[in-house]
Amino acid sequence: MTRWGMVIDLDKCVACQACTVACRMENNTPVVSPEESELGRSILWNEVFPLESHAELAAEDTGADFLTRPCQHCDNPPCIKVCPVQATYKSDETGGQVLQRYERCIGCRFCTVACPYGVRYFNWYAPEWNPEIARHLNPDEEVSPRARGIVEKCTFCIQRLHKAEQLAEEEGREFRASDYQPACVQTCTGKARFFGDLDDPDSLVSQLARSRRAFRLLEELGTRPKVIYLKEG
Repeated sequence: MTRWGMVIDLDKCVACQACTVACRMENNTPVVSPEESELGRSILWNEVFPLESHAELAAEDTGADFLTRPCQHCDNPPCIKVCPVQATYKSDETGGQVLQRYERCIGCRFCTVACPYGVRYFNWYAPEWNPEIARHLNPDEEVSPRARGIVEKCTFCIQRLHKAEQLAEEEGREFRASDYQPACVQTCTGKARFFGDLDDPDSLVSQLARSRRAFRLLEELGTRPKVIYLKEG
């Protein structure tokens, strides 16, 4: 069974924010005003931010680093345990992503409190885009704009997996792991992101995940993230 995971090489990340932009346009995440952002109500499924001082990540040569943070898609996700309506779930059929049934979400935000990584976002406002951005929204029904009052999150671009599987079926061939990439991985200008099957010992992500440079965020919590970071030293 496939277990999709991502490896992010922080030594290669140039903090260009291409991953953040690609994620927004692929998944139709709503844009909020500067005033709303100051209230902590921005929605960025993938965020890049500076770490000026961090014992695990700080680079000796620069004294500063950047962390790029999508949903960690934990194998032991605390968000699922607290959801009272089973809107949050982990799908083994699609490779273990932690997903959200938007139609079931009641906006209680228990999951946002339970997530230690801060990667769940509540829709405080009805989704709006200026005309320039609206022209480029993804028409895929799987990423149609979410309603006000529910929680949303990174899905590893699950719609891309479904399209890749459908294309393989139409072409009469077996689906290959290389057929599927999230938008942030495809767009990464520094080639710092890798994606694939963590349970395939021959896959690149599996090999990188076993590197001496590999670590996971907040490993001591036992959430077992499927996003692995690489950092020298």
